[in-house]
Amino acid sequence: MKIVIVGGGKLGKDIADNMLERKYDVRLIEKSRAKCIELANDLDVEVICGDGTELEVLEEAGTKNADCFISVTGSDQNNLVATQLAKNEFNAHKVIVRANNPRNVEALRTLGTDIVVSSTEIITRLIEQEVDVASMHLLATLNKGKASICTGIVPHESQLDGKMLKDITLPQGCLIISVLRDDNMTIPNGFTVIYAEDEIVAVCDSDSSQRQLLKLFRKRG
Repeated sequence: MKIVIVGGGKLGKDIADNMLERKYDVRLIEKSRAKCIELANDLDVEVICGDGTELEVLEEAGTKNADCFISVTGSDQNNLVATQLAKNEFNAHKVIVRANNPRNVEALRTLGTDIVVSSTEIITRLIEQEVDVASMHLLATLNKGKASICTGIVPHESQLDGKMLKDITLPQGCLIISVLRDDNMTIPNGFTVIYAEDEIVAVCDSDSSQRQLLKLFRKRG
């Protein structure tokens, strides 16, 4: 797996370190020359000294068709530009951006970034998780990363559409904890009916149960 990271601060360094431990191909972009030297000395990683919002630098880092592109600089504006270039110009497969200011999370999502998060642990999980990020998003991890809280919007003709919760066979270790419909949130019970375009939040105790829950979002075969 090829991973390109923009930003060599603590978060970027921690992510790079985590990914190197998993034997992934990691490239790190950092503007500060002094920081680049420090990173190169501390990590066994290719460090590109330059601005991650410039096409030439992204190309040098091997962003084209990268499996995962992550921008975690201290500037939300730079993170947005970098991730949009990676997605639109270089066809990076999975694009993750850091939101330094929580107020910018929705704006970053609206402007086209796949996933907006701030935690190192969550970013590490997102890089490796196999779920379709267009259908389901990881909100948080529990139990030292073994369990997760995730959210997804029920598509039309999904296996969930029009069914009472008591009639849905959920994966073992999975629990739906809230349903958001027309900006109104409810805590569901067995008689709650799930409809298309509902946003559900679920707790899953493993990656396996999360993947099985995702299958329920798919259209009826």
